[in-house]
Amino acid sequence: MYRKESDTTGVKEVAAIHQGDGVIKVRGFFQGASRLPVQFHVWELDPGVSEGDHVHDDLEECYYFTQGCGVMTLDGQHVPVAAGDAILAPPGCDHGMRNTGDTPLKVVLIWGRPQATSH
Repeated sequence: MYRKESDTTGVKEVAAIHQGDGVIKVRGFFQGASRLPVQFHVWELDPGVSEGDHVHDDLEECYYFTQGCGVMTLDGQHVPVAAGDAILAPPGCDHGMRNTGDTPLKVVLIWGRPQATSH
């Protein structure tokens, strides 16, 4: 049986994610319904709002920006991001983001534990 969900329902306002500034609107999709080993979210950051810098030792995160512009900090480097950009933060990468624009920054996040590679 298929499921359909919308980014306009089930939105939660979460303050200070990873000690960032402001409140991020968070929408998680298919929570408890999908058997995939990932989480799938859409976040919206108003101007000036940030996700604080942080590290995951065992998670890989993909960020895909659909609206607005901002800056991601990746291992100490400031990387400009805008609609259409995608960023991969592998395990151990210190990362965070901030909306530096005048309009909301909207981003799709997918994260999970990467599989071990065999050589």
